[in-house]
Order: sequence, then structure tokens, then C-alpha cells
Amino acid sequence: MQKHVYVVFNGILQFIVYTKEKNAILFTYPPAGSFTSTGLVISSKLPRFSDLYTLTISSSDPKSISANEPVQFTKSVTRWFTKDGILVEGLFWKDVEALIDDYAREPKKSK
Repeated sequence: MQKHVYVVFNGILQFIVYTKEKNAILFTYPPAGSFTSTGLVISSKLPRFSDLYTLTISSSDPKSISANEPVQFTKSVTRWFTKDGILVEGLFWKDVEALIDDYAREPKKSK
């Protein structure tokens, strides 16, 4: 009986992950010092047999008036690794910080 309950709850959990979280790897509270009231969703995607990595930052509540437009980059993972296969973490974080800055920029007001 316990195995059946486990299978049912695991199925429900997998359904929630698939429908709600999609490719999300991190959910946050609103950024410190920010005027927005929504947190962020960080999602990533690296298709099989591809070197193109996509990182996306969006609002956890895209319908909120304080939500910014989602931003993303798609870059080859080879730019962050040495010839020996060692991750150069500083290069990766530089790209991530630039993406965060893009998201945090004040949206342009239409006149």
C-alpha cells in the first residue's frame, strides 16, 4: 500500500514540476532595494547535442504591473571553458551579471 501512495504522490509532484516550473532552476524574492513586488524566475536550457546554452530571467508574476520584460541570452558553452575542459567561472558570471543588469534596467516609457 505504501508503494502505491508513493507512486501517486510522485506522479502529482512530477505533474506540478512539468506544468508550473518548466525549465526553472531558481525562484527568488523581489531583489533588494527594488521597487517591484514580484520575485524572479531563473530558467536555463541546454538542448541535447547542442553547445548553445540559454539563460532566462523573468518575473515570477508576469501579469504584475511591476514586472519587467523577460531577458535572455543564448551562447555557446565553449566560451566559458578552457581547452582542458575547466570552467572559467568568472567569464560565466560576467555574462550572468550583464543579464541581471539588463533585467533591472528601467523599461523605456513610450511617449
